Amino acid sequence: MLVAAAVCPCPPVLVPEVAAGAAPELDAARAACADALGVLAAARPDLLVVVGPAEQPGRGVFPQGSRGTFRGFGAEVDVRLGDAAAGGPDAAGERELPPSLAVGAWLLERTGWADAPIEGLGVGEPLEAVRCVRAGREIAGRAARVAMLVMGDASACRTLKAPGYLDERAAPFDAEAARALGAADIEAIKALDADLAYQLKAAGRAPWQILAGAAEGADLAGALLYDDAPYGVCYLVATWS
Repeated sequence: MLVAAAVCPCPPVLVPEVAAGAAPELDAARAACADALGVLAAARPDLLVVVGPAEQPGRGVFPQGSRGTFRGFGAEVDVRLGDAAAGGPDAAGERELPPSLAVGAWLLERTGWADAPIEGLGVGEPLEAVRCVRAGREIAGRAARVAMLVMGDASACRTLKAPGYLDERAAPFDAEAARALGAADIEAIKALDADLAYQLKAAGRAPWQILAGAAEGADLAGALLYDDAPYGVCYLVATWS
């Protein structure tokens, strides 16, 4: 059963070495992420599943110890998804973590996570809502006490200089996503429009809907810790516990 979740943004610029001189601009987001991970640790889970957007069309599992890197973003920073020694002989895997899961691994390393085994799940952006919800239910059944670190951004269309340019639909979409995540409103998250999310470059939609499926019947309360749109991209941090 799902006992806790943290929702965090996944831009590589969250890593200070990637952001370089602009790093202080996301200090508040980093602090909120650290607080959110504290909620996960306090839940004392048996398993932590890190979910984030990836390029593949379906789902890809990354075992504990999988490697990630930010070298492609100009920073000589490498990460692992948890302790490789604790993950068994195949812990390192053969595939590199997608950027979203690499950011998740960086957050976990930064907070010194050692509370439970970890597994990563990369989710293709087009994954339909019904399949997302089904995947979430499967995750919730993996252990008696499951926690999730859910990586994903809201729209990337909030300003003229945003990656997706300005779209007047972005602010209302983000406001509803923030409200639903902050309230742990499962049905509202399931109802997020996948086509609109795709048009607004909201890569968090599928991971959030996986969370909604995992949270069915868990009766968790939500809290919104951060809601801002630096660089024209909406970043949200929330906890469910």
